[in-house]
Order: sequence, then structure tokens, then C-alpha cells
Amino acid sequence: MTDGGGRPGGVEMIIFVLNSGSSSLKYQLFDMRSEKVLATGLAERVGQPSQVGRLVNRPTGGAEHVLEQPFSGHREALDCVFDLLLEGTLESIDQIDAVGHRVVHGGESFTRSVRLTPEILEELHGLSHLAPLHNPANVTGIRACFERLPSAAQIAVFDTAFHSTMPPVSYMYALPYHLYTDLKVRRYGFHGTSHQYVSARAIDLLGRAAPSRIVTCHLGNGCSMTAVRDGVAVDTSMGMTPAEGLVMGTRCGDIDPAVLTFLMETQGWGPERIDELINKESGLQGLSGESNDMRDLTDLAAQGHERAKLAVDVFCHRVRKYIGAYAAEMGGLDAVVFTGGIGENSSVVRAKCCDGLEFLGVELDDELNQDRVRGERDISRPGSRARIMVIPTNEELVIARETARLAAEALVGG
Repeated sequence: MTDGGGRPGGVEMIIFVLNSGSSSLKYQLFDMRSEKVLATGLAERVGQPSQVGRLVNRPTGGAEHVLEQPFSGHREALDCVFDLLLEGTLESIDQIDAVGHRVVHGGESFTRSVRLTPEILEELHGLSHLAPLHNPANVTGIRACFERLPSAAQIAVFDTAFHSTMPPVSYMYALPYHLYTDLKVRRYGFHGTSHQYVSARAIDLLGRAAPSRIVTCHLGNGCSMTAVRDGVAVDTSMGMTPAEGLVMGTRCGDIDPAVLTFLMETQGWGPERIDELINKESGLQGLSGESNDMRDLTDLAAQGHERAKLAVDVFCHRVRKYIGAYAAEMGGLDAVVFTGGIGENSSVVRAKCCDGLEFLGVELDDELNQDRVRGERDISRPGSRARIMVIPTNEELVIARETARLAAEALVGG
């Protein structure tokens, strides 16, 4: 059963949402009757037995629990998570009806959320070449949950799925076509659950059933933008990997690919060194030489630090270019949405990104844009043709809703 927004309404389920990284487990526990978060937590330094791991569990309305010990792997860390959840949040682990797994890459095989089976798990493992840093870790977490919660429904929710509606003109690269047919080299896009959530909320806030043209800006350490027409993604900034598009914390975003071959030829750099450059040494960190944290850089820029100012300006310039490009692609603009750690919390960045876009009807209200105001809000002037919104993202809730929906369908279908 769903409400008008496609959300499971009043479903009596306890959902465990899990994001498995290579050395971490991030989770939230939901009671879906009211979509209440029962607990959140993070386990770090998983699978690094020479280091002391750290698990922090935060039950809603209760005292924070901290556990420090080595975690030999995801299964051991998961056992510790469940032990802490049994200290006041759950009476039994069997109360968990379903697990929603964040999976980074679904390729072209998975364009919507799916209930996991051993066969599908093998397919996911086969996509690891598309996301070698993420998918193997996701699969490891899924296997651990299969072992620990054998009776719970296991659901995969994909970062790439929301972008699967893009037309070929948006996702194809101008490379020899066989690289697409043989190796699936194309744009996929990421942060899909975030773009899905905030674009749906923007449509609700616009309060109209008429067609909508929305640009969503997920700005954090990782950054991406999506053009959403009538609730459907038609283009996005990240590509085959999360390295394409906007300037990010340590990723370069869009770059002349010949720069990389130039460095390979003149510096003797190989693939691993190039990967380090574009993913870990570039972006805000590389430009500023100081930090990948926008808070640090806006403070330094205000003090006259030239490279910090350059980094902030380049970051915002790239966002502004994409807003203009997506408005042209959709034939107009009804709303720009800011979300993510930077998008939700930096008035400086939002102002710089919107500056000069008045010709598109984007008119920011400086008072409403101030950082002292928090939460979901409209920060545009009353006469602005395009609304400017700040909408805190909730990717875990999207995963929980998808998980509850598929688990309920499985129960109805027997």
C-alpha cells in the first residue's frame, strides 16, 4: 500500500538499511509504520584486524553506545551491531523483516530495486569491474546479512537506478560504439537515491501537477547534478564512474582526457598513479592546497587566501554552468534544488552558484539564504520565476521505502 507520493503507508515492518563500504558499515533501523528512525550507527576500520575498530550506535531517544575492538570482517562487525541493537532497541533480531542494501552500481542489468537471490548476488558480483571500489564491498555486506538474517527479505537499491531513464543522447559517449556494446562504457550517474528524494519533494513543494523542470544539486565531498523533467531523470553529471562532472572534495570532475595521456607520456605515470590524481589529489584539495572541506575554504577565502578563493570560485562556476546547460536541455527551469553537506549548509556557495542566472528566472533572496536558517525551505525571492530550494536529502529513507515496498509485494505474491 502506498500514498500519493509512492511511499509505503503504515506498513508494519522493521527495516534495516545498510551501506557496506570496503572497511565500514553505515546503517539505520526504521519502524515503517511511522517511518521513524529507531537507531543509526557506523562501524569503521572493518576487516583491518591490526587496527582497533570503532562502532558507534545511536538509538533514538537513548544513550550512545561506543564499542572499540578489532573487526576481522563485515560479519563480525554486523554481529556487534546487532548486539548493540538488542540493548534496548530490539527484543530480537528476528524482528527485522527486511534489509535494504545500498548498492552503488547496477549497470544496465538493474534499473530498479530488486529482491536479492543467490543468482542475483552473482550478477552483482559480475558488475564489480564497473565499480571496483564499491560493489565488492556492497556484496560482502549482503552476504553477511544473508548469513545473519536468513529469514529477512534482502533488497538491493541502486545508486544508478534513478538515472536509468536517461535517453541515449545523454548517456552515450562519442567513442567507438563497440566500447559500449562490448564493455558497457557509458554514463550511468550516481547519488540516485538523493536526486530521487529531493526532486520528488521539490515537486510536492511546487504544488502543481503541471510539467516540472528541476535541476537537483547534490553538493558534498562527492558532487553531482541531475536534470529532472516531470519527475524523470533526463541527464546527470557523473559518468561511468563518480569522477566525471563537478569539482568535488578530492575529485577533479570534467577534464580534458588528453591531460592524462600527457602526464603518462611526460611523467611516466601508470593507471594507479592517474587514478590517485583524479580521485584523491584533485578537486578542492588540489586547487587550494589546504583542504577538501568547503567550510575551511570559505573561511580562508574570506581572510584573503587566494587559492582557497580560487577553489571556491571554480567549484561554483562549474555548478552554474551545469544549471544553465540543463535548463537549455529541458527548455526552461522551474526549480533549482540544493542538497548534501555543502548544498544544505553553505549560503556562500548557494549565492555564488545562483549569481548571474537571473536571465533564467533564478532570483535568490539573500535574507532567506542565510545559514542561521536550517531545514527544508524556499530561498528565492517572491517574484522569482524559478524557485530556489534547500531540501535536506534522505537517501536512507528512500532505501527503506523501496525495501518495504518490495518486501510487501513479495508477501502478497506468496
